[in-house]
Amino acid sequence: MKERSDSSPDINPDTINPNNLVELENGRAEIEEESLSLTESLSSSSPSVRRSPVSKNTGRRISLSQSQLILITLLLMGLGLWFRLPWLGLTSAIAALALSLGVVFSSVRGWVIKFLTVQERRTIFAFIGFTGAIAGLFNYLGVYGKISIWLTQFKYDEFGSWADWIGALGQILIAILAVYVAWAQYVISKDLTIQQNRITQQQTIDTYFQGISDLTLNDEGLLEDWPQERAIAEGRTASILSSIDENGKAKVIRFLSQSRLLTPLKRDNRLGRPMLDGSGGYSEDRAYGTRVIDLGVMLAGAYLVAQDLRWTDLTEANMVRANLSQSDLVKANLARTVLYEANLAGADIKGTRLFYGLLETATPRSITAPPDYVTGKHTGMVVEKANFSGIKRMSEEQRYYICSWCGEKSRSTVPGGCEGIPNKLGR
Repeated sequence: MKERSDSSPDINPDTINPNNLVELENGRAEIEEESLSLTESLSSSSPSVRRSPVSKNTGRRISLSQSQLILITLLLMGLGLWFRLPWLGLTSAIAALALSLGVVFSSVRGWVIKFLTVQERRTIFAFIGFTGAIAGLFNYLGVYGKISIWLTQFKYDEFGSWADWIGALGQILIAILAVYVAWAQYVISKDLTIQQNRITQQQTIDTYFQGISDLTLNDEGLLEDWPQERAIAEGRTASILSSIDENGKAKVIRFLSQSRLLTPLKRDNRLGRPMLDGSGGYSEDRAYGTRVIDLGVMLAGAYLVAQDLRWTDLTEANMVRANLSQSDLVKANLARTVLYEANLAGADIKGTRLFYGLLETATPRSITAPPDYVTGKHTGMVVEKANFSGIKRMSEEQRYYICSWCGEKSRSTVPGGCEGIPNKLGR
C-alpha cells in the first residue's frame, strides 16, 4: 500500500490542467466500458453453463433389468414366429433361454444354500455322481445290450402287457407313499402331543406350588403348618411326584428344598410352631425338628437321570433303587438318605454331604438307633450295593466313607479303588 501511494502522483486542485482532466475522464470511461463488456460476456456464457447438464443427460445409456430383457426377447421371438423369420425367432429363443437359465440358476443356488447343509449337498452330489457312474459302467459292460436282446426275445403274451406291469408298479409306489405320509403324520402328532404334555405338566406344577404356598403360609406371610395341613401337603406332593416326569420331579424337589419345607425346623413346645432364628429365617433342628413335608418313600425307584439337584435337601429320604446317574448333586445334603442299590454313575458329588460329625466315627443310618449329630453315628448315607462308576469330583473323605460302607460289590465301582480302606460293612 505504501509503494502504491508513493508511485501515485500528487493531485493538487490548484494545479489541475483541463487537458489532463479530459484524459482522466476518457481513461475512466474506457475502464467502465471494459468492465461492462466483461459482465455481458459472463452473462451470455451462463446459460450455456446451466444447459450443460441437460446436454449430458441426452447421452445417458438406457439400462434394462433382466426381466425386461427376457420379455423383449420373448416378444422378438413371437414376432419371428408371426412373420416367419426363423433367424429372428431362433436367436430370440436362445437369448431368452440363456437369460432365464441365469435367473433360475441363481434362485436354485440360493435355495440350496439356505435349506441344505454342506454335508447334505455333498451327499446329493455324490448320489448323482454314483448314479451317473453306474449308468456309464452299465453301458461299457454291455448291460444295456443284454437288456435290449432280452426285450426282443421276451414273450409278452405270457406275462401280460407292459401297461399291467406299470399299473402294478404305480400302485406299489402309491402304497409306499401312503405309508410315508402316515409315518410323517404320526411323528408330527407325537411331537405335538409331547409338547402339549409338557405345557400341561408345567401348569400342574405351577398350581401345586401355589397350593402349597397358600396352605403353609398365613395372611402375614409367616409359616403356619398345623398337623392336618402338613398331612395334606405331603399328600399333594406324593400325588404330583407320581404323575410327572424326571424334569418335573427335579423342579418340585428344588422348590421344596429352597423353601425349606424339607428341612427339620425347630418348634416351640406348646403349639409346635416354627421358631425364627433372629436373622430372617427359621431355626434348623436336625435332631428333634419337624419337617413341613417328609418325602419318606416318595422317591423310591425314582428316575432322575441328568437332573439339576444342586443344594437340595434330601435327608431322611428313602431313595431305594433310584437312578441318579449323570445328575448334578453339588452341595446337596444326602445325610441319612437311603440309596440302597441306587445308580450314581457319572454323578457330580462335589461338596455333597454324606454324613455329619467325624469321618472316623460316622456310620450309616439305622432303623432302630437314633442319630448322633456330634459324633456322626447313624447320620451317614446308606450306600450298600450302589453303583459309583465314573462318579465325578469325589473327595478323599467321600471316597473313604463310600468304600467303608458300600459293601464288597460296590467297592469295585468306586473311582480310584478302595485299596487300603477297610470294609466296615462286613459284607
